[in-house]
Amino acid sequence: MGITYQEPFQAFRFLVEVENSGVVVAAFSQFSGVKMAVETIQARSGNDGRGVQEFVPVLTRFAPVTLTKGVIGDNDFLDWLFSAAAGPNTGPRGGDTHRTLNVVALDQRGRRGVTWSLKNALPIGYELAPMDGSRSEVLSESLTFAITGMERLTHDPAAQ
Repeated sequence: MGITYQEPFQAFRFLVEVENSGVVVAAFSQFSGVKMAVETIQARSGNDGRGVQEFVPVLTRFAPVTLTKGVIGDNDFLDWLFSAAAGPNTGPRGGDTHRTLNVVALDQRGRRGVTWSLKNALPIGYELAPMDGSRSEVLSESLTFAITGMERLTHDPAAQ
């Protein structure tokens, strides 16, 4: 059998999907923050006669993720954030505030390569980039999401 070489995915070729809504959002220019850590405790196994402590997993922690895009005339993500936030006279409205976000890395032919499926994404932050009349860059906004799980899926290019 020969060795199959695969090109690494390029960081600028990706899209974002919101599961159960049918929405594909390709306008995001940056995605960052996927970070997972498994916290452990050290304990001696009951049948270990050597006296060596084992590492036992106890908690899994996922850092918030951030998506950045140019400001355009849609409010879909901002409305989602407002549905999780307190209103002018009430607490958070609740409802359908947790969703799954899929971040899909595309290969050079635009086919799906790897998908990071971010479970129970909850919008927790919004930031508008500074407006500066002396610069000519695109105005951008960032949305931050708390997540409680992640799955990394690879796609078979032959099946696409």
